[in-house]
Formats: sequence, structure tokens, C-alpha cells
Amino acid sequence: MTERDPSSGQVGAGEQRDWREQTTPGLSPAATGGYGSPGTGENPYLTPDRSTEPVAVRGPDSLGGLLCLLAGIAAAVSLALSWLREPGDIGWDLVVRGFDEFGSGFGTLVDSGFWQPLAVVLGGGVLLLLGLLMWLPARTHRFLGVVALFVSLLALAAVLVPLASEEWDPAAFRLGFWFACAVSVLGLLGALKAMLTGRRYARR
Repeated sequence: MTERDPSSGQVGAGEQRDWREQTTPGLSPAATGGYGSPGTGENPYLTPDRSTEPVAVRGPDSLGGLLCLLAGIAAAVSLALSWLREPGDIGWDLVVRGFDEFGSGFGTLVDSGFWQPLAVVLGGGVLLLLGLLMWLPARTHRFLGVVALFVSLLALAAVLVPLASEEWDPAAFRLGFWFACAVSVLGLLGALKAMLTGRRYARR
């Protein structure tokens, strides 16, 4: 067997070169870190580039929007129905009279009591619009929920006042009034849903 001459750097016959010596000239295996980035031992082709941190995503508030839409529909239905036990004006007629009283001044409107159907029907229209906006993608719908809450509380006061004046007797009212009550209840539920739903997050 031919012996290897240390000074020549050549490999003698029958001796195999150590695979660890087969590196780029001037770089040791430890410096290259294996098959990955120098000194890290990571393979850039196997390490994911994307971050796993959650990010806020845009989306609709379907339930909150649906409840506000139903509140607006209930207000529209009440326009075609009678509100009071005695035969008389339907909801549309009450709203028209409310506008007439408002033309004489806000104080006259409040004293006449016709602000109540106005608050319910106009509030239902606002809730309908807010419900449509809640179906649009957004990171959060809390602002819309706050507005819907204010409108719903006004509509709630508009139905509680006549109930209290009739000593909470449900027989004093007809179907149109109960649709008016549904406006405030559905609006409150939709407003709370939008307010309590925070941002939605997803991983990139």
C-alpha cells in the first residue's frame, strides 16, 4: 500500500478522501452550517417565509345586520296596521299627523304625543340602513352598533310611554303597536351583537 505524503496533500492509492474535506475552499463544514444558511443549520427551502402571527380580517356582521333589517321591516309593517284598540288611524296616518304637529314646533309635537309613532317608524328606517351597512366587510361594526343602540332606545321609549299611560294593559293596543315594539327589541339585539363582536383574526 502506498503511504500518503503529508506534505503533498495527495491521497494515496486505496485511501478514500474524507467527505468532510469536500467543501468550498476556504470554508469549513462548521462555517457553512450544513446545507442551509451559513452558521444557522436552517434550510431556506424548508423554512416557511410567512408569519404565523394573527392579523385582523374584514368581514360582515351577519346576525347583527339581520336583526336590524328585521327591525326596519317591522316598522314598515306597522304602517299598514292599527295601533290602538279603538277603530281609527293606521300607523301611516299617525306618522302623517306627527309630521303635521312637528310643523307647528317640536314642543307641540312632544305635547301631542305623536312623536312616538314618528320615533318608531323613522327609527326603523335608520335601523334598516344600519343593518345593510353591517353586511359590508369591516374589521369591526362597533360604531354602527352604538348608533343602532341609541336609535333603539329612542324607539323603546316611544312604546313604553303609551304602555305606561294605559297602565300596562295590553288590551288597549292592536297588532300595529306590537310590531312597533318589535322594532325596539330587534334593534337592541342587533345593536348589542354589533357592539360586543370584536375584531376577527386569522393566521397569515
